[in-house]
Amino acid sequence: MTTVRRSDATRAAILEAARERFASDGYERATIRAIARDAGIDPSMVMRYYGSKEGLFTAASDFELELPELAALPSRHIGAVLVTHFLDRWERDDVLTGLLRVGVTNTAGAERMQAIFAEQLGPITRGVCPDPAEAPRRAALVASQILGMALARYVLRLPPAVEMSRDEIVAWLGPTVQRYLTAPEPQAPEA
Repeated sequence: MTTVRRSDATRAAILEAARERFASDGYERATIRAIARDAGIDPSMVMRYYGSKEGLFTAASDFELELPELAALPSRHIGAVLVTHFLDRWERDDVLTGLLRVGVTNTAGAERMQAIFAEQLGPITRGVCPDPAEAPRRAALVASQILGMALARYVLRLPPAVEMSRDEIVAWLGPTVQRYLTAPEPQAPEA
């Protein structure tokens, strides 16, 4: 029983160190040796549990967006609720910010972000948009707003984005996200 607990504690320490290292250094510069040092273990233990740097990154980037149930809400509130949720989620820990940093510089990171948003935002979008067949496009549009603000506010730290209050961000982005999720599909102008 002690062995199981010790291995669980070791895995947790490795994942915590990996998340912090990937967030601060990015995928390319983070090393197994540095992660092991941060976790207070031998690098061979990292390889024993995760097999490779890519395996470790996949485990460390297993991330739950914890999206709210939107279908039960009045449709006019969906955009504001979703934007508020993402602001809360981004500010609660650095893992999502770290994933975004890695996602813009590394193929494995980009693929992980794509999977997280497809697996978690896709079903929510299908449940609230007028035509479920449009859900992937609508989810991509929502992600463009959410990730764009996160990049500006939490990664690049652009002063106007950082200085905006949460209420201002929700007021600006909420209606756009709302439109992406629930408005009828716009007709493209004729050429």
